[in-house]
Amino acid sequence: MNILIVEDEAVASRQLKSMIGRVSADSTVLSVLESIEASVAYLRQHPQPDLILLDIELSDGQSFEIFKQVTVTCPVIFITAYDEYARRAFEVNSVDYLLKPVEEAALRKAFDKFRQLRQTYGGSGGLQLPVNELLQQINKYMQTATHYRDRFLVHQGQRLLPIDVEEVAYFFSANKQSFLKTLAGKQYAIDYSLDELEQMLDPRRFYRASRQFIVGHKAVRKVHLFFNSKLKVDVMPPADDELIVSRDKAMAFRRWLGE
Repeated sequence: MNILIVEDEAVASRQLKSMIGRVSADSTVLSVLESIEASVAYLRQHPQPDLILLDIELSDGQSFEIFKQVTVTCPVIFITAYDEYARRAFEVNSVDYLLKPVEEAALRKAFDKFRQLRQTYGGSGGLQLPVNELLQQINKYMQTATHYRDRFLVHQGQRLLPIDVEEVAYFFSANKQSFLKTLAGKQYAIDYSLDELEQMLDPRRFYRASRQFIVGHKAVRKVHLFFNSKLKVDVMPPADDELIVSRDKAMAFRRWLGE
């Protein structure tokens, strides 16, 4: 089986290739593409693969643009970080999907479903993507989708200072007060609890590592195996308190980092 991967995160694409080798030994990854432009060019110049694994969010836009520029006749398994997005857009159209971070068991299940459908329809003809209906579902979702915070307003003496989320290393609580620390090492009090912040932040960028910390992936420098299957995380800038990930959260945290 010939497979095309469209994924702009190098760690994620390497992980997918490795998992494909384990769950489908007879498969060949033809190419790994990182953008809409590269995907359109490839599909125009090469025969259709048996299956495409397609991330929704690419560096140059949403991958649905591919279908507007080139005819895709093979089945597609979408990859998304948004569970509700997936349910609305894909289950309605009998198109399978994987949630990030992709788990091997989920990939195996998706491949099993694909093989069963291919046997039922005697090839890929019955699995062609209903593009117009799919795009309608996507547009409907995008009108109501959650929009995560991209900046916070903090106090600096008598002034108010906007801080972009991309500048934040992590959020933490101490003495019943919440703080953010920037990648540059500056610290500010913030008027939200960590529970509130967890709902405001993009889960692809930030992870609630413990009751005291919400950490950004850019801040993580090293992860150490700790006693009782816990993890000890080194962050930059350094935190005043140790950041310990519980045994219950350890595996999910490792997957979030790209394992």
